[in-house]
Amino acid sequence: MQLGIINIAASHPRGVQVGLFNYTSDSGGRKIGLVNISPSTRIDLLAFGGNTSKINAAMRFYNRSTYSIVGVGTHYMGLDKKFSGALSYRLGQYMHLSPRWLMGADLGYSHIETFEEHSSDRPRRLYSLQAHLNAEYRFSPSLGAFASVGYGNTRHYGSGRLYEQKLIVQAGVAVNWRRATQRPFAPRLTDLHDGEAYTDSVGTQFALAPKRRPWLAAVEAAGVNVLVFSYDRWIADATYSRISLRTIRHNFKTGFVWDNDPFSTNLFAHPYHGNLYFNAARSNGMTFWQSIPYALGGSLMWEFCGENEPPAINDVLATTLGGTCIGEMTNRVSHLFLDDSKRGFQRFVREALAFAVNPIQGFNRLLRGEAWRVRSDHNLYHDHAAIPVHVAVSAGLRYLADDGGLFRGECNPCVNIAMDYGDPYNERTNRPYDCFTARVNIGLSSNQPTIYGAHLMGRLWAAPVYVGRTVEARFGVYQHFNYFNSEEVKDGTGTVPYRISEAVGIGPGLIARFLPGRNLESVEQSVYGSVIVLGGSKSDYFKVIDRDYNMGSGYSFKTRTRVVFRRAGYFALNLDYYTYSRGRASKTSTL
Repeated sequence: MQLGIINIAASHPRGVQVGLFNYTSDSGGRKIGLVNISPSTRIDLLAFGGNTSKINAAMRFYNRSTYSIVGVGTHYMGLDKKFSGALSYRLGQYMHLSPRWLMGADLGYSHIETFEEHSSDRPRRLYSLQAHLNAEYRFSPSLGAFASVGYGNTRHYGSGRLYEQKLIVQAGVAVNWRRATQRPFAPRLTDLHDGEAYTDSVGTQFALAPKRRPWLAAVEAAGVNVLVFSYDRWIADATYSRISLRTIRHNFKTGFVWDNDPFSTNLFAHPYHGNLYFNAARSNGMTFWQSIPYALGGSLMWEFCGENEPPAINDVLATTLGGTCIGEMTNRVSHLFLDDSKRGFQRFVREALAFAVNPIQGFNRLLRGEAWRVRSDHNLYHDHAAIPVHVAVSAGLRYLADDGGLFRGECNPCVNIAMDYGDPYNERTNRPYDCFTARVNIGLSSNQPTIYGAHLMGRLWAAPVYVGRTVEARFGVYQHFNYFNSEEVKDGTGTVPYRISEAVGIGPGLIARFLPGRNLESVEQSVYGSVIVLGGSKSDYFKVIDRDYNMGSGYSFKTRTRVVFRRAGYFALNLDYYTYSRGRASKTSTL
């Protein structure tokens, strides 16, 4: 171990360094400090302007998933005869959206020096705590441009009295400083591109990603709307489907509203509809991030042109982002069934199951002749060695209490399907949704919803926090979709027991796994928090047309505990907490 302000290990770099500045001659050593450099570290020189310190220069140190920035800036409070400036440090995480686009988020500290001895409007020294969200586009391996937005809280030293708090805006260029010792990181899975395999495993058994057809994807997304509209207009004869140029103009003039459709329509059917738009793009070769605008475009087209009712902002949010969550999961699950080397009845069953899970992909496979094409190489669409999948199906009874009465309710037969997709501790599988969990609850009673629960959580990005021999922890960003629904109990009080939705949720998560040995195979603990952009909950005071629930935003916390025994199964405990607010109203739900 090296412990000091500056640590340098030119030989025998294996071990741990703890200090402000740490350097090793290879990438094997562990470092805990403000600036950590190894041969794999990418160093960028930054020049940028902003609304805090106006002219800035900095050095950025990129490691595998983290970065740190050390910088200096001038005239923090204005360019005049009294010099003012700032020294800053930022530490954050980043991820690649594509080979050229990067996103990052960081926390920072700035020391501000004005050299004023006794001035109330310009104190001699200040400090600022800041948070930034950054986007960068790389024109080449050596040159990029970036923009940053954030928020800063600036205070006096000593007293901690607030000086100012404001939005931070910055933009500039980044130039890579190439060193002779710089070596690239080991390759990791990224979004698929034309002609690349569905996995980076060695071999030719895995299928190649479809050719990108962005215009065909747009036509198919629009075609979904045409198909649904045709059913609504000429088969169901729905009043809202009687559209004209006048109704379209009226929708554009009116703008967005909150609609009054039933709970299942707004917070489950709309997200499922969005999954069709999303997979129109995914099955035509678009990446995860590139497919999201297709879900948004399809939703906007329907809201403004597919109905004679004003467009609903809640529908756009649920369809676009809820549809993204469902869409990527159905895209991944459908790949589990496909095997182009099979023939006969087995091939038919596989294609039928994949079509049922992901109809748009199934349509495209029929369109391109892939549904019956037989080949001995590039025939598999999922690598179970890299991304393991565990599925559990259970059946039983659930008890639904009426109006909170413990002995007043009904029992319903049900089937529960659970899937754990991917290894959350495998660092190489770090694309969006390389790891997700899905729980679907199916009711078999005529008076209750057929799908009374859907609980989906997909990992967008993750990075290791600690890796030891018996303990491992990772931090990530997750997308959440949760849906709890029920109807009135038979012969009850007429009260709906519960309705809870987290249609659009995103937030951080921390997972940890302990390997104690002996009779315990593992102890796993995870904690998640999410910002609920759109959710809903049953309301005792709101009933308009088909709505007996309210919609709004909020937050949620979830914990997952699992103890796995070597010869006796496992014990699991899940706790969920949801809080919603709309205006002055709020609703809290704990499960």
